[in-house]
Amino acid sequence: MLMRATALALLLAPVVEAQELTITNARIVVGNGQVIDNGSIVVRGGRIAAVAAGKPAQTAGRVIDARGMSAMPGFIDAHRHLTFRPDPATEMRKLLEAGFTTILSGGGAPEQQVMVRDQIEKGQLNGPRIIPSGNTLFLASSTPDAARNEIRKLAQLGVRYTGEMLLTPVPGPSPNELAILAAALDEGAKAGVKVQVHAVSTAAMMAAVDAGIRLLVHMPNKDWVTKEQAEKLASTNTRILSAAGTWAPVFGVFANSNDNKPRTRDGRAWPDNITDGVGGGKEVGYAGVNQRTVLDGNAVLGIGMDTTYEPREGLAVELRSLDGVLSMRDIVQVFGPNSAAYLDMSDQIGTLEAGKLADIVLLDGDPLEGYWNWLKARVVVKAGKVVVEPARR
Repeated sequence: MLMRATALALLLAPVVEAQELTITNARIVVGNGQVIDNGSIVVRGGRIAAVAAGKPAQTAGRVIDARGMSAMPGFIDAHRHLTFRPDPATEMRKLLEAGFTTILSGGGAPEQQVMVRDQIEKGQLNGPRIIPSGNTLFLASSTPDAARNEIRKLAQLGVRYTGEMLLTPVPGPSPNELAILAAALDEGAKAGVKVQVHAVSTAAMMAAVDAGIRLLVHMPNKDWVTKEQAEKLASTNTRILSAAGTWAPVFGVFANSNDNKPRTRDGRAWPDNITDGVGGGKEVGYAGVNQRTVLDGNAVLGIGMDTTYEPREGLAVELRSLDGVLSMRDIVQVFGPNSAAYLDMSDQIGTLEAGKLADIVLLDGDPLEGYWNWLKARVVVKAGKVVVEPARR
């Protein structure tokens, strides 16, 4: 093991700037249901040129021997609350080290998000692909003009997604909220800005769908999604994100975590401090089962972890929560092609197929064996560039 790790480390130092790369001897989890037990990936110009069993017909650029490792599509988080703390470079590095190559911001001041995105794209900062979004908008206390003005501002900044627009979950959104939402959709269509909605009850979710919303940032956690509702999500091409770990108890992340007490995602006592909770932590059960129902209804269920704390720990909480209701193959689909579909980037990312951007995670072990192997990222490649090197052992 030591000799293999040392050899791999030598192969990969220093960080590659070229966008040509060859990975050999990897178990390849393509992301479309196909698994290649021992295969190779050839990257040219930052895109996947070939994925095949056995050795490549011809190599390109640097060669990485991934013997004993698995290759997966780069992880996507379609709802991550970026804090840029303690500084942007540190947060971006930790996201990459956890395996994330694409992030849709969960909302906040768009100006700083745009600045960090641009620094990454110019090579001034090492980080995942950042897709900015706007500020959270509470529709119950907003106006149609405010919603339109927010979308115009985002369009001027080149931001293509609103932040989450919150609908009242219980008893459901008011006619005024839906009027504001209609104004946002109208302005978004004119400006090329996609409207995202926070609807965490089935009443709010279906009201959003009926209003024409096609991007929902959270799974309902106040009540059960029915089979018919799931099928309506599918028939209307409405995409929804999981946030399974958002409501689950968190251990070992925050200060004084050695006390083994459950905490919410912001470090407060669980379950009493779950936002807009229904009591007793029932959100965990509702959201979990609803994910299974939505996926079985053939709707597009993607990943939006809705967290701010350490990326690897957040990934662990999300995976543990999903593991109770989804198979490993389901989770591959949700993290990869489904999350890419949420971003309208299915032709670019989400699977390891020829023509797509070479976003690749090499990890120890078999991700289909269990979620714990997803936490063992060794090498991360974004658009053909090695952005995370393996730790020397």
